[in-house]
Amino acid sequence: LNTDVDVELSGTPDNTIINPERLGKEQQAQVCGQCHSLFESNHPESFLADGLDYQPGNDLLANRKMIHHKDTDPSLLYYNMFWNDGTMRIGGREYTSLVQSKCYTHGEMTCLSCHSLHSMEEPSKQLGYNMNTDQACIQCHKEPQYTTQLANHTHHQLNSEGSRCLNCHMPHTSYALMRGIRSHRIDSPMIRSNKKNEKPNACNLCHLDKTMQWTADNLSEWYGHPEVELDEQHQNVASSLVWLLQGNAVQRTLAAWHMSWEPTFETSATNWRLPFMIQLLNDDYAATRYVTWQSLMRLPEYQLLQDDEAKYEFVSPAPERLAIQQALMNSWNHKMGDLPLSNPHLLFTPNETSQLNSAALIRLIQNRDNTSILMSE
Repeated sequence: LNTDVDVELSGTPDNTIINPERLGKEQQAQVCGQCHSLFESNHPESFLADGLDYQPGNDLLANRKMIHHKDTDPSLLYYNMFWNDGTMRIGGREYTSLVQSKCYTHGEMTCLSCHSLHSMEEPSKQLGYNMNTDQACIQCHKEPQYTTQLANHTHHQLNSEGSRCLNCHMPHTSYALMRGIRSHRIDSPMIRSNKKNEKPNACNLCHLDKTMQWTADNLSEWYGHPEVELDEQHQNVASSLVWLLQGNAVQRTLAAWHMSWEPTFETSATNWRLPFMIQLLNDDYAATRYVTWQSLMRLPEYQLLQDDEAKYEFVSPAPERLAIQQALMNSWNHKMGDLPLSNPHLLFTPNETSQLNSAALIRLIQNRDNTSILMSE
């Protein structure tokens, strides 16, 4: 630190202090990446003995190896931190995701393009002013299809959540802090033949009542994506229910969180969600149970079942959780079982009153991906 009064009062930068804004793109992002990344030290002995081996402004990669999906093995802890397309699915490692994004590799985007430490609109996220809006993207993408002709690009109404850049290109497909957080691998929705550990797509995380085949067909029509014919399940069952009931622990948790994500209230009713969310109240993972319970209580229909709120504790013994789970299902059947629901994609048979397809629900749960998952935030 230079304490020379002449330097302090000169109005010129003090070159003995590193200001990330004055660094090049790679070095600037690396200042954040020293913490917000998944890495191993090239010299683990000295790292454990002497601590951090990096100073802002230096090359972060000189003494560290960044861990990416291609470097992992299913038997390793790191494997749990990625979707099968290589996208990180755990928060706090945003640099690892950013450097996979074309906005970084082919553009000039860095962490400071959106985040600020000294002029924040949202302190909890350290976002700069207006960086929680489309301004975050159109500060670079100024073409008409992203500004004056946005609806032609999004195929959604201008004032809808479907026309917000972040919802499509940075969906909540990462998990941290008992909630979904935005992926920092900036990409576009895409449907592939469904495989184990598939990353949820932005379209079905918002359109909770639609199937993955519906999304694939629309992406083909709107953007010329290759046509994909999915299996029978993804043609006939809403993706949200497949993730919620049959998915792995991360898919289940993110699906439960999205059940009370407000933008989904624009795309479908909420009166069908409760009986499926109740199935996770006895999930093997405490975090999944907690996220589900918090999400369930934010649904409007939960008010009809609120008498049971004080009884449930996500850390209670399994028999107690199971008893409350059954009580909530009985309450739902009694108080809401005659709602006019008739959407087979949501496992309600087309009758005058709602009749839950219990057999289909049980099949999803029985085919659940029970892969053991351990993720360090």
